[in-house]
Amino acid sequence: MNKNDCIAYSGSFYTIEWYYDEKGKSQAYEYYMTLSDLQKRKLLVLFKRMGDYGRIHDITKFRYEGDSVFVFKPQPDRFLSFFVKEKKIIITSGFKKKSQKLPQDEKTKAINYRKEYFRRLSEDTYYEK
Repeated sequence: MNKNDCIAYSGSFYTIEWYYDEKGKSQAYEYYMTLSDLQKRKLLVLFKRMGDYGRIHDITKFRYEGDSVFVFKPQPDRFLSFFVKEKKIIITSGFKKKSQKLPQDEKTKAINYRKEYFRRLSEDTYYEK
């Protein structure tokens, strides 16, 4: 995947990218594309705030879920993510909220995507050259 194809938002504080698997698929981006224009805007407002200011104070909009997993929360959707040292946030997956608690299988997926991202980055196979 080309680096520029991954970018969801590039701000002065963080660049926010969609995670792509080895087959070039992004569950998070594909889910995002199914949303209404209003829901897309809600998420992009959160990306812009985080990208430009480096922080979202409202835990109803962004929250740490443990195990290096964070969640953007444009109601009623959820987008799981993790931080990378190079001032990046990688969006791993998206889904519609159905319960109060974060489903463990969604969190496990995000943790596995994070491991996979760092493995492929260390092998220099994540981004196309």
